Amino acid sequence: DIVNTNAQFLARELASMGISVLHQSVVGDNAERLEAELRLAMSRSDLIVLTGGLGPTPDDITKEVCCAVTQTPLVRDVNIEEKIRSFFIARGRKMSDNNLKQADVPLGGIVLDNSCGTAPGSVIEKNGCIFALLPGPPREMKPMFENGLKPLLLEKSGGVIFSKEVRTFGLGESNMAQLVSDLLDGSNPTVAPYAKDGEALLRVTAFAKSEKIAEEMCDEVISEIRLRLGSYVYSTEYSSLEETLLHLLKQRGETVALAESCTGGLTAKRMTDTAGSSEVFHCGIVSYSNDIKMKLLGGKGDTIEKYTEISEQCASEMAEGVRELSGADYGLSITGVSGPGGAGEDKPVGLAYIGFSRNGKTVVKKLLTGRSENSRDYNRVAASSAALHMLVEYLESL
Repeated sequence: DIVNTNAQFLARELASMGISVLHQSVVGDNAERLEAELRLAMSRSDLIVLTGGLGPTPDDITKEVCCAVTQTPLVRDVNIEEKIRSFFIARGRKMSDNNLKQADVPLGGIVLDNSCGTAPGSVIEKNGCIFALLPGPPREMKPMFENGLKPLLLEKSGGVIFSKEVRTFGLGESNMAQLVSDLLDGSNPTVAPYAKDGEALLRVTAFAKSEKIAEEMCDEVISEIRLRLGSYVYSTEYSSLEETLLHLLKQRGETVALAESCTGGLTAKRMTDTAGSSEVFHCGIVSYSNDIKMKLLGGKGDTIEKYTEISEQCASEMAEGVRELSGADYGLSITGVSGPGGAGEDKPVGLAYIGFSRNGKTVVKKLLTGRSENSRDYNRVAASSAALHMLVEYLESL
């Protein structure tokens, strides 16, 4: 019932450390099946990372089964027991006795502190295989990985692993991979392609004796990638379009305002999710209805009547209107058809118009995602990204 976001996070993090993730498995709370899965994993992997099943209830069996497979006794850690008791006292809650099973740790293993919960993690090494047990809730698992497991794994690597990402927009994963196909065969540095809605990226990872050497190895490959991909590359320093835009606007001391229709405020959310956005983001208006397009943004009724709200002309007026209303340096607008239904033969699902206004000059780009069935979320993200990239592209050209 629960999407395994832990696996996605861990696969990405381990890959960035140069650790090849070959298998992912999801097992129910059944001791026999979990034991069989662990024995299979031992036969083919050096590192097995488990998440979930470390809590106080009877179905939390990960630690017990793992210790049985590795023939590792469990012992009570009095310091962890005291921490668990203090956790409940501090919150004014009564502690049931079953919570104390969380204080049982593998004998001779490494205990990983849980700064966000009661269940500690642990690391067991047996017959050349490392078992890392992490809690299931992502808010507990992620800091435990970053502060506990990751440093241990880096110590065992015998060197330093450094990664950098080359982010592109408008190219597509397959085209991007084809342009750098020979670089994907490298062993050190490695180059791996990834895709997300409307974007594609390459992760370059190097292993060396020092971070400086590893970074230089990555930079050499990245220079070649930039040469081949050209203007499709929008960043090698920042993790998203919104973060890149925020940095560029801060550099110039300029601001932006948004007027969104079909994206429903998604672009404003992406901007304000980024720390420091208050310095450059003036406002976002979700002008879903035509009345708001006219009353707040200065849209003309005859424009909508003649061209409809899904048009180049309407996007232009929205971008100009929000810039003038807010006093921002730039106005961005998005209007289109996200789905599930279209707005006529000439306005299919996935059509959007992106407006960009600066100093009284306005340009509009037409976007066709080519996605129709069950694509509402994708089309909204794609339109939002196209708007952010439009301003990023302009600022990078200055």
